[in-house]
Amino acid sequence: METNAGKKQDKYKEVDFFDRSAEVDEYNVFTDEASHKLIESFSSLSGLSEGSSVVDLGCGSGVFTGLLRQKGYDSVGLDISAKQVEIARVKYPAIRFLEGDVESLPFSSESMDGVLLSGVVHHLPDPSRCAAEVFRILKPGGHFVAFDPNRRNPFMWLYRDRSSPFYSKAGVTENERPILAEEVRHVFSAAGLRCHTDYLSGLAYRYVSSSVARLALPAYNLIDGTLFCLSFLKPYGSFVLTYGEKQ
Repeated sequence: METNAGKKQDKYKEVDFFDRSAEVDEYNVFTDEASHKLIESFSSLSGLSEGSSVVDLGCGSGVFTGLLRQKGYDSVGLDISAKQVEIARVKYPAIRFLEGDVESLPFSSESMDGVLLSGVVHHLPDPSRCAAEVFRILKPGGHFVAFDPNRRNPFMWLYRDRSSPFYSKAGVTENERPILAEEVRHVFSAAGLRCHTDYLSGLAYRYVSSSVARLALPAYNLIDGTLFCLSFLKPYGSFVLTYGEKQ
């Protein structure tokens, strides 16, 4: 994060990847139980009440946006992929979905009670512009929650970090890399947000692109749901939750 300050995301590759994903799948890699667990974490960490306005950034085909609405939030989704947004609009016609860029959000300043960053930050070599936009659109006292793969988790590092000898580029864009909690916390704090860190494991995957990794998926889901839920191993859990508020 800090070492990539000023480095820009290749947005063309992001759009191309997720548009192509939309042609064959809705790009929902988690099981239903895992998706509900993530939304419960958002609700708990944000403390937002029913009726609060929440934008789901990186909404993809709208799974989390829909669950936020089920939870009672006035949710809206935004994604950089027009084709993913098309799928979301068909699946959830009562919810507003927008095509847009997290580094230049189409929302008025201080217009949102909450922001969910759905696996967005690890797609950004330098997330400072995104953090500034989150700060801008949040109302004073508004809350944000971001979830991203943890570079300190041995499985995430082995499979998804470019420095690993077992790195696989199947099913990811060239921009992606697991994050370090303290680096993301530093970026969002620098944007003016009060930030905290938590960790979340036990999010079972229903699908991964690599056929080799797919064979190991049941074992991964089992280990992730047991071993890294132990309190002393929590900082090595599969996902980092960065959360906080605009004071």
